[in-house]
Amino acid sequence: MNIEDVAKNRYSCRKYKSDAIDETMLTKVLNTFRIAPSAVNFQPWHLIIIKSEMNKAKVYEAYPREWIKTAPMFIIACGDKTVSWKRGDGKDYLDVDIAIAVDHMMLQATELGLATCWVCNFNASVLKQNFNIPGNIEPVAIIPIGYPADSGDPNRYDTKRKSLKEFVHWETFENKK
Repeated sequence: MNIEDVAKNRYSCRKYKSDAIDETMLTKVLNTFRIAPSAVNFQPWHLIIIKSEMNKAKVYEAYPREWIKTAPMFIIACGDKTVSWKRGDGKDYLDVDIAIAVDHMMLQATELGLATCWVCNFNASVLKQNFNIPGNIEPVAIIPIGYPADSGDPNRYDTKRKSLKEFVHWETFENKK
């Protein structure tokens, strides 16, 4: 697949098959996260891989939605606030760095026939406690990953996306509203 096809095929999957993910495929997904760019190449990231039923239940405590129980595994993407680059005005690029790497990982998963979902509406305090995450490490996203049990809405990008002219500005910012 070309990158546009991969991006169009990626969707927020909320129903997974119970099949285990092949270790070679998982390694490829994780390596694609590893090679993503980060501000000043500081790579402020940590991933917690969750496979066991006991630990999947701990994730569910932080995000108690029934659909997530169908995923055979989770990746908790975290960032180290003491390592992330800060711009001159103090803006912390931790979330940006993690977002770029997670996006790389999700696109790689899609290319391999796996499905993912970006979960950000979770209780970070519960995750930190349940997985002994130190204070300087911030959980940014929970990524359920597995083989999809559905195919998502095939028309989702045709009907729910802004047109280019609604957000692309040439040479200067123009409010189109």
